[in-house]
Amino acid sequence: MAIESAAGSPATRSFAEAIAEAEQIIRSAPHVKTDQDVAEGLDYLAGSIKASLHMVQAYQHEYPYFASSTGPYTKLGLDNPDTLYFHAYIRDDAEYVVTGRRGTTADLSFQIMNGDYSPSQSPDSLTAFDDRELDIAADRTFQLRFGPPKPDPEPGYVAVAPGSAMLIVREVFSDWANERPGEIRIHRADTLGTSPASIPSDKMARRYAVAGKMLVARLRTFLAFPEWHYLNLPVNTLTEPRPTPGGLATQFSSVGHYDLDDDEVMVITAPAADRDVAPYQGFQLGSMWYVSLDYINHQTSLTADQARVDDDGMIRYVVSERDPGLANWIERTGHRRGYLQFRWQRLTRDLTTADGPSVEVMPFDELPRRLPHYERQRVTEQEWKERIAARQVAVARRMLG
Repeated sequence: MAIESAAGSPATRSFAEAIAEAEQIIRSAPHVKTDQDVAEGLDYLAGSIKASLHMVQAYQHEYPYFASSTGPYTKLGLDNPDTLYFHAYIRDDAEYVVTGRRGTTADLSFQIMNGDYSPSQSPDSLTAFDDRELDIAADRTFQLRFGPPKPDPEPGYVAVAPGSAMLIVREVFSDWANERPGEIRIHRADTLGTSPASIPSDKMARRYAVAGKMLVARLRTFLAFPEWHYLNLPVNTLTEPRPTPGGLATQFSSVGHYDLDDDEVMVITAPAADRDVAPYQGFQLGSMWYVSLDYINHQTSLTADQARVDDDGMIRYVVSERDPGLANWIERTGHRRGYLQFRWQRLTRDLTTADGPSVEVMPFDELPRRLPHYERQRVTEQEWKERIAARQVAVARRMLG
């Protein structure tokens, strides 16, 4: 017997209808041509269902907490394989306290948004800064307070602009094997030590309705998003480094999309950034669903720490379907088409064209002759297995399902 809401209809009906609508969005996506496309779309849908329910549950202005709704099993918006994402919902008329302990990761950044993404526009970034703005104690602890503007704020107080709705925290790894995450928590200043009221069934039913709308909007938005920033670019090219859209502090990116035959390779050459300029530099592939490829069991991304740097200071990434036996092979994993993304973070200066990538497409068989430092890049089958094992262990250590 179905459990019904106070209105007499099943509380989950609207969410079930939204799931059916979402599946149709997946199946009718313009790029869907193969069973692999459909299977990956349905997997993307499963993660989106999980994330939508999680985000609605986390919509707690009075008793907020940091939720992780983007990760290896809830992918969204060309998620970065090197990043732990956290968000908490806030109000612009309340004060919130964020405490934590800085880990040893390459970057920790904070951003306040005035809403969420929609199929027609992106939310505005109202405030953005990284951990260089924090007063970090000798034991690596820190505290921030977010709230309405006041005339004489204390150190560590961040004034939130009208319309502020979400606080996003990103913790970014460069050396997967050795860097360790920190700790972070949030509470509203005037509710710590009190308890929330119980939630009646009609409000729970509304949560399902909101989650359904969020699910459909999420899928529509991030199928449209690449049209704005990627697919209008010439194929098999990358832009020069530029500030990342969305107002992220001290982050530049270079983007593109590829279309390669199985007997073709794309060689992308980029300088290994000086750590004093960019402590974090990462490259990844994304599927046409605008999410990361499997970065746990395949090398579909590389940070500067993970890449093998040539003697001339360059990193040469080899994007291909076939295994070239090289350390910097970026696996396409059956994806003929997809997205290309570089990120540089915690920058101390703006990047120029000279800091960015160049691209060359060539036949697979010409790699030994045309790839500089080819012999230096070669790896054995056992060495490759060890590289994949290191990825699997590192992700298992820092991420949970």
